Amino acid sequence: MATTTPPAAPAGSATDVPSIDRDTRLALYRQLVRLRRFEERAYRLFQEGLVKGTSHLSLGMEAIAAGVAEALREGDYTFATYRGHAHTLARGVPMEGVMAELLGRANGVCGGKGGSMHLTSVEHGVMGSYAIIGAHLPIATGAAWSSQLRGTEQVTACFFGDGATNIGAFHEALNFAAIWDLPVVFVCENNLWMEYTAIADVTAVEHPAADRAASYGLERIIVDGNDPDAVHLEARRAVDKARTGGGPSLIEALTYRHGGHSRADPGDYRPKEEVEAWLARDPVPMYRQRLLDQGVAADDLDAIETQAQEAVDAATQAARNGPVPDIDSAFTDVWADGGSSWRN
Repeated sequence: MATTTPPAAPAGSATDVPSIDRDTRLALYRQLVRLRRFEERAYRLFQEGLVKGTSHLSLGMEAIAAGVAEALREGDYTFATYRGHAHTLARGVPMEGVMAELLGRANGVCGGKGGSMHLTSVEHGVMGSYAIIGAHLPIATGAAWSSQLRGTEQVTACFFGDGATNIGAFHEALNFAAIWDLPVVFVCENNLWMEYTAIADVTAVEHPAADRAASYGLERIIVDGNDPDAVHLEARRAVDKARTGGGPSLIEALTYRHGGHSRADPGDYRPKEEVEAWLARDPVPMYRQRLLDQGVAADDLDAIETQAQEAVDAATQAARNGPVPDIDSAFTDVWADGGSSWRN
């Protein structure tokens, strides 16, 4: 079985890039910690039996959501997979609404009817988390086409896993985005494992996204997905390109999930040495140390961590206290008019 070891920091790494200012780096760290604390709490609530249905956490993968979100602006679109908690929160969706949705409460962002795998907040540009592998790629392409036709300069960011690169929707979406020069940034979160199977065992190329970019006339882009600075710089370049009419980009971000595919999966099939190597490159403590090395005061970072924990605690309490959806709500939000009657 082929596996991928953590990537070495590339020459001219983002550690000392002057184009990332101190405020942006602090914002990145704030996102990292918020996402980490939220996912840790979601895991504990799942163990308590309070999370309805399954859940797919992005522990260890937070740098991708944070790095890309900081490159977007209000009004841009985000499309995510069922592993979408981090992407939803990173776009500014209130933590209370996300936590309540996981618990199936009426004060959730989808009224408690979508749960962990279908987080959506159009108000914040979060156009859905999709449980069907790759189904959202053509939809994201359509959203980008809409932006282009309306001349709004909105950019669409579309996240997907490595397994999605082997289905038709991936290739169809890339093809249309390329021939129409659409303002969309495709981000492959390559965590090496498509559920229980290593992506390398079923893919003809080493990098399932980047090595196919040339087929659509796109640049081959591979980034260290555990480095918030590296992700942010690449995302900023791709977003700026899309916003100014330069067309789509395809970014393959190498990362690793700390746990199994879902909370019901212990992940024991992964080689122990591979897991240990990637855990040693956890983006949260790594980035904290980088900021300390650059002169950021430990007290400032401690304050960020305290604020994140307090926000998670408050969101958890609000979610626990939230009401269970009324049975009649099952018949609302079904069609565009909000009703459930079949329309001929």
